Amino acid sequence: MSQAQSAQSKAQETAVYTHGHHESVLRSHTWRTAANSAAYLLGSLKPHMKILDVGCGPGTITADLAALVPEGHVTGVDQAPEILEQARATAAGRGLANIEFAVADVHALDFPDDTFCVVHAHQVLQHVGDPVGALREMRRVTKPGGFIAVRDSDYAAMTWYPASQGMDDWLDLYRRVARANGGEPDAGRRLKSWALRAGLTDVTAGSSTWTFATPDERAWWSGLWADRTLASAYAERATEGGHASAEQLRAVSQAWREWGRQEDGWFSVLHGEILCRKEA
Repeated sequence: MSQAQSAQSKAQETAVYTHGHHESVLRSHTWRTAANSAAYLLGSLKPHMKILDVGCGPGTITADLAALVPEGHVTGVDQAPEILEQARATAAGRGLANIEFAVADVHALDFPDDTFCVVHAHQVLQHVGDPVGALREMRRVTKPGGFIAVRDSDYAAMTWYPASQGMDDWLDLYRRVARANGGEPDAGRRLKSWALRAGLTDVTAGSSTWTFATPDERAWWSGLWADRTLASAYAERATEGGHASAEQLRAVSQAWREWGRQEDGWFSVLHGEILCRKEA
């Protein structure tokens, strides 16, 4: 094994996906669409394109991309084999024939050089052990003139109203757990830097937000985080890693529910985005 391969292997070993695939996690993942999560990319798509969707999860964005390239093909990959069954069901339910799914790791993609017109990753680099290496690998499998498209949230930039000590405690706890798992929760602001370090030269950086303010939006967003704080893999890693007690997690979960009941409640999630063109 070369030194580079050894470093990649070490990154894969030390990074742990913080959220897992509990129902409370998939509640948000299955809400994601190309329109609300990849709008910055859509203007660059052409009907014939071949796309790789890295970290595809339950496949809702992947299926949208496949519908947008009817003469092309989309491959969705994820490290978790069990979630790919849901992704296949999503694609089958929409009658999409130009889509397939496979198990893969972004640090070592099992595809030849220059294979895809677009390599896309949504909310992935914040969870990997070597984001610069991951971007190099994404660049490797992109065709000359093709695009590497990445969007990640930035937890430290998330903001809400009204103020809540319990919500402050949630943010502090989440960032500590994510970093202990080998990830970078404030990935959004770092995407351009990581891309430049990966050797990408034509990089367009931007940002966009999700905002939850209506009664239904607040109920949905607060409910999934309240549940996730108590029942997901994130909760297990918080307690097993010594970051919080069960009592502290219950207090954070309650803070989420209290915020969701506030008539003037408002929450915004900032995302960093990069659209990088591989040199021809």
